Amino acid sequence: MQDIEIQEDWKRLLKFLHSTVGKKPQDLKGVLFLIGVQEFGQGARPFSKEEKQDLMHIAICKVLSLGGYYELKGFDEQGWPHWELVTKLPSFDLLQQEELLKHFVCRYFREEVGVHL
Repeated sequence: MQDIEIQEDWKRLLKFLHSTVGKKPQDLKGVLFLIGVQEFGQGARPFSKEEKQDLMHIAICKVLSLGGYYELKGFDEQGWPHWELVTKLPSFDLLQQEELLKHFVCRYFREEVGVHL
């Protein structure tokens, strides 16, 4: 997928989230947090700073699993999913990492949520 396509899909995704959630996420971290809450499956509630970091980790693993990078290994007693890296990620600079994540975040919303971008 080309950078321009990713940016266009990203803009459409942010617009969709704004109309659905009622608030436009500020950045990629905000969208990852929403995915993490969704994947955690226990609904919206106040989360500690550590839990917010864990939710973002869940989201990153989930979206990158669509590219075969991570695999879900199971859940702990509190219901937190645990992932394992199965394919090494390419060496990218920060901008390229963000583009890769945006690509898979958009793919997540298309394939897992059914959003037409």
